[in-house]
Amino acid sequence: MISDKSFDFAVKIFNVYRRLSEEKKEYVISRQLLRSGTSIGANIAEAEEAQSRLDFVSKLSIALKEASETEYWLKLLSATGYLDSADYELIIGDCIEIKKILVTIIKKTKENHSK
Repeated sequence: MISDKSFDFAVKIFNVYRRLSEEKKEYVISRQLLRSGTSIGANIAEAEEAQSRLDFVSKLSIALKEASETEYWLKLLSATGYLDSADYELIIGDCIEIKKILVTIIKKTKENHSK
């Protein structure tokens, strides 16, 4: 379920943030990563309580945007050497999977709404 995946992802993001800030003393990008990475699940949780299909799609679209932003910060942290390749590979796969699931849900919801 996407809500479980996004929650587990948020926990991983938090742990990466903690390591970056405590061990590498990187505070700027890691805070951006924390904000966007945890926002994915929060928007999915809001979508689950949506007042309409339009509201549902809107919240999931915001979650998708946050996932794209998170992917960007992960790539930047990896490219600058703050995130080692093992951590990067572990978490970027989760991020991409969440994005794919969100795209599928959004498309199917829009298709079902137009019928």
